[in-house]
Amino acid sequence: MVGLAEPDDAAVWRLSEDKAIVVTTDFFTPVVDTPYEYGAIAAANSLSDVYAMGGQPFLALNIAALPDNLPNEISSEILRGGAEKARHAGVVIAGGHTVKDKEPKYGLVVIGFVDPRKMISKSGLRVGDALVLTKPLGGGVTTTALKQEKSTERHIQEAIQWMSRLNKKAGQLATEFDLRGGTDITGFGLLGHGMEMADASGVMLSFKNSTLPMLSGAHSYANRGIFPGGAFDNKDHYGGKVRFDEGISEPDQMLLFDPQTSGGLLLGVPQAGLNSLIKRADEINQPVWVIGEVRAGKGIEVRS
Repeated sequence: MVGLAEPDDAAVWRLSEDKAIVVTTDFFTPVVDTPYEYGAIAAANSLSDVYAMGGQPFLALNIAALPDNLPNEISSEILRGGAEKARHAGVVIAGGHTVKDKEPKYGLVVIGFVDPRKMISKSGLRVGDALVLTKPLGGGVTTTALKQEKSTERHIQEAIQWMSRLNKKAGQLATEFDLRGGTDITGFGLLGHGMEMADASGVMLSFKNSTLPMLSGAHSYANRGIFPGGAFDNKDHYGGKVRFDEGISEPDQMLLFDPQTSGGLLLGVPQAGLNSLIKRADEINQPVWVIGEVRAGKGIEVRS
């Protein structure tokens, strides 16, 4: 059902009328200094692709590349962080594979199930939908500040809390309200993944900059020019299709190209069900922010 031809977050293979299998994988180098949190973040990020498709993960395999000289206690903490995050998601890690490498890399192969009649995809947005985000932005600039030794402990702990948070409840909310358009915000940033959705759905996305949630240190780091290289790559690739209001500063624009690690879900919500979804999100302790709407047209506009 979903393979190389689509820009979606996972491969989907139909097994029957009401069941399909969802398969995805992701892994990356450390984004934080503590091995347990790194493992937990990497696992949450890998699991997110299944939630973004409206599915439920049930089985995973470790993928790890570890240096010869990495102490065993660090390697075991990375794997423990991933295992405990998977267990929290109700997922069994049934093995995996490890190779030697100069820099640590860790992630998961994840398998899940989805009802193909209720699957979420990047092509599912409709004109009039509200755009809802389930985690704040700014993870890329914050972790880059950590690498440059310019971050504060409070900002790093806040970023870790959000990056290690599962998108399980966000996915539950999407399926409960029978949503069809969605994705998770990761390496291409809000505007990159938003552009994939706009193109796949044949619509325009209109974001309101003042409503976008940010980690508390994001604006400070952005104003100091602390961005990962991927933010500039994203701007080069997607920026030509984005229209910004004149009042939006260059640092604020760049924050929307900021690559995220284990970011939230971006969902299209029909206006008729928006208030009910917000109320339900509060009941299950799932933060949501209404950040824009879907309009007729092409590309993305960012309003003040």
